[in-house]
Formats: sequence, C-alpha cells, structure tokens
Amino acid sequence: MVTASASAHTPMMQQYFGIKSDYPHMLVFYRMGDFYELFYEDAKRAAKLLDITLTARGQSAGEPIPMAGIPYHAAESYLAKLVRLGESIAICEQVGEVQAKGPVKREVVRVITPGTLTDEYLLDTKRDNQVAALTCHQGQWLLSWLDLSSARFKLTDPLTESELLSELIRIQPSEIIVPEDLTLPDAMAKIAITQPYPTWHFDLSRNSEKLRQHFKLASLQGVGLTDDALPIMAAGALLTYAKETQKSELNHITTLHIEHIHDALILDTTTRKNLEIERTLSGGTEHTLRALIDHCQTPMGSRLLSRWLNRPLRDHNILNERLDLIEAIEPLCEVLSPLLKQMADIERLATRIALKTARPRDLIQLKQSLTALPTLCDHIANNDTIATIAPLWQADLVPMPELLDLISRAIVDEPPVLIRDGGVIRMGYDAALDELLNLNHEGKNYLLELEEAQKRTTGITHLKVGYNRVHGYYIEVPSQYADKMPPQYVRRQTLKGVERYITPELKQFENKILHAKENALALEKQLWDQLLEQIIPEVTRLRLLSDALAHVDIFVNFANLKNSLNWSRPQFTPAVGIHITEGRHPIVESTITHPFIANDTTLSPELRMQIVTGPNMGGKSTYMRQTALITLLAYIGSFVPAKAATLGPVDRIFTRIGAQDDLSSGQSTFMVEMLETATILHYATEKSLVLMDEVGRGTSTLDGLSLAWSAAVYLATRLNALTIFATHYFEMTELENLYPQIVNLHLDAVEYKDEIIFMHAVKKGAASKSYGLQVAALAGIPQDVIAMAKEKLQELEHSFAHATQSQPIETPKMPNIAPAPTEQLPLFMAEEHPVVRQLKATNVDRLTPREALLLLYELSDQL
Repeated sequence: MVTASASAHTPMMQQYFGIKSDYPHMLVFYRMGDFYELFYEDAKRAAKLLDITLTARGQSAGEPIPMAGIPYHAAESYLAKLVRLGESIAICEQVGEVQAKGPVKREVVRVITPGTLTDEYLLDTKRDNQVAALTCHQGQWLLSWLDLSSARFKLTDPLTESELLSELIRIQPSEIIVPEDLTLPDAMAKIAITQPYPTWHFDLSRNSEKLRQHFKLASLQGVGLTDDALPIMAAGALLTYAKETQKSELNHITTLHIEHIHDALILDTTTRKNLEIERTLSGGTEHTLRALIDHCQTPMGSRLLSRWLNRPLRDHNILNERLDLIEAIEPLCEVLSPLLKQMADIERLATRIALKTARPRDLIQLKQSLTALPTLCDHIANNDTIATIAPLWQADLVPMPELLDLISRAIVDEPPVLIRDGGVIRMGYDAALDELLNLNHEGKNYLLELEEAQKRTTGITHLKVGYNRVHGYYIEVPSQYADKMPPQYVRRQTLKGVERYITPELKQFENKILHAKENALALEKQLWDQLLEQIIPEVTRLRLLSDALAHVDIFVNFANLKNSLNWSRPQFTPAVGIHITEGRHPIVESTITHPFIANDTTLSPELRMQIVTGPNMGGKSTYMRQTALITLLAYIGSFVPAKAATLGPVDRIFTRIGAQDDLSSGQSTFMVEMLETATILHYATEKSLVLMDEVGRGTSTLDGLSLAWSAAVYLATRLNALTIFATHYFEMTELENLYPQIVNLHLDAVEYKDEIIFMHAVKKGAASKSYGLQVAALAGIPQDVIAMAKEKLQELEHSFAHATQSQPIETPKMPNIAPAPTEQLPLFMAEEHPVVRQLKATNVDRLTPREALLLLYELSDQL
C-alpha cells in the first residue's frame, strides 16, 4: 500500500500513480521499453496469478518499489491467463518521444475486461463473449448486453427478478456492469464478474441522447424504441462502458435490437441444467445436446446455433421456414460442407478490421474465404426453393472481387504474425516501399561480395560478415588471426575463440541499410493502416455475409443430422398438446451400443397429465427428458428424434428432476425441491410443458405424498399444464380414477429368477412394484444382505397390513380445486403401529441400499 504523498515520489512514479488512480480495480500494464511493468499491489497480485518473479528495484519516496514485469512481445499469453482468471487490465503505452528531462509521455490506450474482448487469442471461437448492463427502476429490472467482437447489441423489455435471472442464465455474460449503489441478489451476482459503474451513467435522458448520437437518429423510434423507454438506462450505460474500454467510438456497432422475452420459450435455470443443453449436470461439455448437434463448419455457425438452442422461438411460421430451408438445402450438403470449411470467422474478423486491431494473417484468412465464396454463392443462387424462402440471402451471399483483389495485391501469401515484424506488404504494391526493400536486397548481395573480397585481402578463409541487433554489422575472424588484421579493422566485440571488427566501409553500409530498414518498417505500418481504412467501408457487407454464411452452415448441419440420425420433421398445430410417435432421447441414443427403445408421448387438453411409475433405472427420467428435448429441438427449427411429432403452442418448459443440497446457500435437498416446485406452480400455464420427478422425496413419507398429491392435482386441474409426473408413490396412481385428465403409465420390467430386466417400454397402467431390492442387487449389494432384506420386507408388509386393517384414512381434500371423491389411502400409511411412527420421517422407497440396511438393523428388535 502506497501512503507517501505524490510529491515524495520520483517523476515516473508520479506519472504511474496518476494513471493508476483512473483504474484502481484493474492491473495496469505500464510500458517501459521492451517490458510491461507492474508496481506495488498490482505487482504482488500479478506475480501470484502469473507465477512470475516479484522484485524490488530502485526506490521511490524512500521505499523499495515492488515490481513484476513481462516482455511486451510475449504479453498475449499472460493477458489470456489473466482474463481467464477474471482480471481486467489497462494497457498503458509510451505515446511520446523520449524527453531530455522527465518521463516519456504514457497513456492507457486500451482496457481489456472479460466481457469486452475482441482479440482472437482471447476468445473461444464457439461461444459468444458478452458484457451486460443491468439496473433496477421501481421494481423493474432493465437489461442490455453487447458482444463487442461481433457488434451484436441488444436489450429486452423490463423484467421481473425471476425473468431477469432466466435471461442472464441464457445470455451467460462474461461481465456485468451495475450502478455503484445497486446490490444484486446472490443468484445474479454468481453468474459473472460484476463491475460497479458510476450511477449517473444509467441516467435515462442522458442515455437517450447518447444512443441517438451514436446511431445518428433524430428519434430512437428508428430502432423500435421510444426516447423514454426504461431499458435505455442499461443500454446507454453499456455503450459508454464499451467505448471507454476500447478508447474508440465503436462506429461498427450500427444496430440495436430488441428481444421480447415472450417471443421465445422460457427455460429457467433448473430446466437448462436438467436438460443438459450445453453442460452436463457435472459441468462437462461432452454428451450434451449441443455437443451432439453442433457439427457446424464455421465458428459463426456454431455460435448462432448456441443462441438458437438457448432461445427457442414460439413463432410457428419462423420454425416452418427453417424446416423448409433444411429440406431445400439438403441436396447441396455434399458440395457446401467443404466450402463452408474454408470460411474464416468473418464476423469477428470484421470487428477487428473496424477497430484497426486486425493482424496480417486475419486478412489472409479473409482472402481464403473470399476465394471460395463465388462457388458457394452460385450453388445457393441456383436453388430456386432457397431463393423463395430466404430472398435476403441473394443480397448478402455475393462475391466481393474488389476486396479480394485488394488483399491479394497488398499482402504477401505468408505474412508474419504482427505488422511490426515487417515483410507484410507485397512487392509491387507501393513504389516507395519497393525501393527500400530493393535496397535491403541489394545490401545482402553487397555483404556476400564484401565477405569474399575480405577473404582474398586478408587470406583468412574462415572470415565471415554477420549482423546482430545489439552490435550491428561485423567482420568475424578466429582469435588466432587478431594480430594480422589490417589497421582499418576496429575491434567491436571479443567472444570465445573469435574477434569481431568493423571497418569504415562496413559502417557506412550499416548506416545506410539500418536507415532503410527503419524507413521500410515505418512505411509498411503506414501502408497497413491505409489498407485497413480502405477495407473498413466493407465491414457492414462482411457482417451481413457472415450472418448469411452462419445460417447456411446451420441448415447444412441440420440436414446432415436429419440423415445420419434418422430424424423426422415435426409438425406444428394451433391446438394445445404434444403428440410424439416413437420418440427417442437423442443423447442417450448416441451413447449406447444397443437399439434405443422408442416410446410415444401424448399430452392434450383431454389428457393433461401422465403419472409415470416404475423401478429406478427403468427409464422414467429418460422418457421425461426426451419429451422435453424433442420439444426443444422442434422449437429451434430442427428435425427431431422421433418417427413423428406434432406440437401445439408451448410457452415454457419446466423441470423438477432430482435434487441435491445447495450448500452455498445453506438449502437442504427438500428446500431446493420445494423452491423448484413453487416456481413451477407459480408460473406454469396451460401451454407449459412440466416435468416433475420424485416430488416429496426429501421429507417424510406422509408429508411427501401429501405434497406430491396436491401439486399434481393443482397442475392438472388449476393450471391445466401439460405434465409428466414420475413418482414412486404408488398411491398417486389413484388420481387416474379421480380426474379424467390424468392417465397412468409405467416403465415395464420383467423378473427372471432373482434378476430384473428393464424393458424401457412405456405402457398404460400403473407399475405393480418398485423392484427396489432387485435394483440394489444390480448395484452390487452382497447377496446375504439382499436375502436378509427380503425377509425383513415380508415382515414389514405383514406388520403394515395388520396395523391398518381397521383404520381407514381419508384423503385430504384440495381447497379451491375441482372436488374429488374421498378415497382410502394405502394401508401402510396408518400411524398406530410403532414402527410406522418411526418410519414417518423416512421415505422407505427412496432409501439407498446402505440406508435401508441400517434402518432394518435399527428396527429389528421392534419387529
């Protein structure tokens, strides 16, 4: 911690502290010659994060200066590591000439934060990288987000807290900026790095003016907003933040799109996790829906597919158009796939050109893409069906021969990584540069001639002429000839076994050549900047081209999936319901070696709920998830893993599958389960698909059954949601007799000797038993334990039957719900028997084999 006043420090440290004060929460990379240096607390933090040496050199204000440095030419790898760790970095460069007195002028030329990355080496090519801004106004949450690397700038309508959380989970920003005086709920704060930002940046009227100025509009109606629309508070702050980090006006951001939350299916956090759309429950990326279906050839196609997966659309017309395009493009897949593979990441490349951060090899990648483009365009243009469905493609998918010619003339075929290395501009592009390069080439011939001449003059055959960056040009001879060198040879360097000299003639040549090299590098940099300026007007066309290529890529990908995985086209209908014939779980099917057992699913206004029973490992969860995944795939416009599928309107997909303690928030399994169930009961509608698995398992048997029963009746009669309700409470199967919109299904299993064979087939009716002991045997429980458990099970069943023969119990009636006849609940729920009283807090059917064994030993004396 620095406590001395600024005047007590050296002039250079005074300059550093002035810069650091503007970036107190960031690491400042302070350029000193060939190094970026970090000082004081920055140095200590960077040394720990990057595993670099922490030193203390020199003094300022009478104290040693903690320092850590990295070579500027190797900064990329260090920056990438820091960004992955969530750090933000201010890059401070030398921008002035060396002064006779005082430090060279320096200023921050760029700020790198996790959400504002544009450099290829810092980005994941298959994932969007977005920064979000949000604020709260009178109970309404306002959200905007920006992908700077692709110039995608969006906002949404005012949101509730739960809607905002769902949107943040969907968008997955790398960074969130919020007003300094706003404290985010914990669930939101955990999603991404949060950056406090001055509250006045979120002012509505100020931001309305900022957006009008940026987009050069008299009114924001030009982008579909009123000038007093509340989301402007977030959008304007976000644009200001992005401009501050990039030190640029960001003229490549030319549009602001509004995403209405109710245009898409809403998937809450739990549903996204349970369906394993992009990550498995354990956090991996393999065996997810995206891993299965993303075989796109271009990075922008993969990123677009991810956005579709995370935002399924409700509009049947758009979905049918996508399905039509899959069928239309199918005959072209074989020729289009290799052409798409030649396409660079034009979307992000265009942004780097606009920001003037593009590198020579970026333009070579663009050149290769533009070379393959005409053939691809011809194939698309010659397909009348595609032209009819997607006429805009004809305007966007067009060759760009002028740009291709410019790059071909300007850049060598294999340029170095950076323009500062030189050798980027092709001979013949600029006469002045050619002259300097020719001088350098002629100099090489001169050196060869000089070397031969000196060998003849001195008689030293081992003499050679060389060059290094430190000492310049030299004549090198073995040490034993040092006494024989002519007087015009001036010793420049002594090394082991050799001496190096300079002559007046060689010194004159050195001055001439080095001056030519410096001039050539400076001219190349100038020509490079001019080249980017010539390409910048084409950025908008490049972005439209990139978007069209991404769509072509997705439809080629979907057409290939349709054929390779035997998927069929879904049908959409205005009538509420889901009808799937021979549906399959796409991920499970791709991982097993034996044929997948397909099953039908029918949910309709007449049959709103399926009560599904059957043994553990029998396939209940697979059946439930496949229904949701087929629905999700249909609503992104993909073919689906089923013989046939007809779907009505769907507004949300809810899942409550499995449960585990949320240790970070101190919530038990049961509390997590109840919170998820409460969310569903609050927000589900008659157009919602609801998957409920094992509701009530986290508490006692009686409490759990009561909650499951009540939730099921509420969903089926009050909310009328399309529900699949899996349970081990066989008492729930009585609901079929009480409510006509509920039907019983079960997963079939067959006992053979002492083993169980799962059939994985969904059949009508309730399961006859749970097969708990058979499953325990499959899990590896010793046979002696299984045998003992069978004996105790028979005793328990006998005790339950005896205890309840004369004590019928009535079912609780649901208040304010369609009345149901009073029925007797199962016998085992009687409370008089002492064993039953002990079991009351335990869901017997849910016990693990180990828990069951311990329980049996505890109760053995009483039984």
